[in-house]
Amino acid sequence: MVQLYHRYGALLATLLIAATAIWVLMMVVLPYLVMAEYSFHPNLPMMQQGGPDDVYTLSNYASLFSGIDLLNGELPDDFRVFLRTIWGSTLVTFISLVVCYPVAWHLAKAAKPEQVGLLILLLIIPFWINEILRTFAWYIILAYNGPLNSALLGMGLLDKPYRWLSGSGGVLIGMTYAFILFMMFPLINAIETLDISQVEAARDLGAPEWQIHRRIVIPHAKPGIAVGSIMVFVLAASSYIVPAVLGSPGTRWFTETIYIWFFEGQDWPRGSAYAFILLGLCVVFILSVMRIFRVGLTDIAK
Repeated sequence: MVQLYHRYGALLATLLIAATAIWVLMMVVLPYLVMAEYSFHPNLPMMQQGGPDDVYTLSNYASLFSGIDLLNGELPDDFRVFLRTIWGSTLVTFISLVVCYPVAWHLAKAAKPEQVGLLILLLIIPFWINEILRTFAWYIILAYNGPLNSALLGMGLLDKPYRWLSGSGGVLIGMTYAFILFMMFPLINAIETLDISQVEAARDLGAPEWQIHRRIVIPHAKPGIAVGSIMVFVLAASSYIVPAVLGSPGTRWFTETIYIWFFEGQDWPRGSAYAFILLGLCVVFILSVMRIFRVGLTDIAK
């Protein structure tokens, strides 16, 4: 704050801070406050809102868990979708980490400096296209008579076309592709700061490559892994376009359930409660990742 005033002067710095505060208040704080207010009220007709029946309640939050019978294995549909979203987002995060780690290592330490810029540009260029267009491109690729099935049939890897869009496969592929760069760049930034002499010393002592990465590179890259995991999980859990386009009725995402309660069910209180439950899930995941990797906010900010 002090540096801002020293750099831009009192008037300009005050205007910048005021504009930022107004933007955060209008675009972030107030909408969340309105949704929080909605989430604690019953869904009543407009004429009854504000009347004696309009009282604060936790029923909208409890509705997600009502009807659970673990003994008989019965779970309500919305709760099944919630669990599917947790599992799917976690799997997308893991797949992104597995795919990105060798590429990030190559770009950060193995590739020649003149090649790094070109390789990063090739990674970024596809993401200059709108997310909706990229998602529909995957819809065409994964279609029953699409290019992917045609290629696999031509190579003899399939006897008949596979229905990629009838299960969770298409959603996982689309989400991994959509959010992979959010794992890639934190990993690259973290690995770049590693002193390569540590790796060379381990090689001179006869350590195999897998042990070098397990004992040296991965521990050093923990902040990057934590940041990438947080960003990919949060974006995957809150995604709507990818599961809506590439999914099927049996693979509905929790964001789609929220949309249904808001706009098809016209139950804004329950939709708001579900949105805050999803927000709470993301917060729990962030705190869990920070604890597992033993990193703090300062490490993540690097």
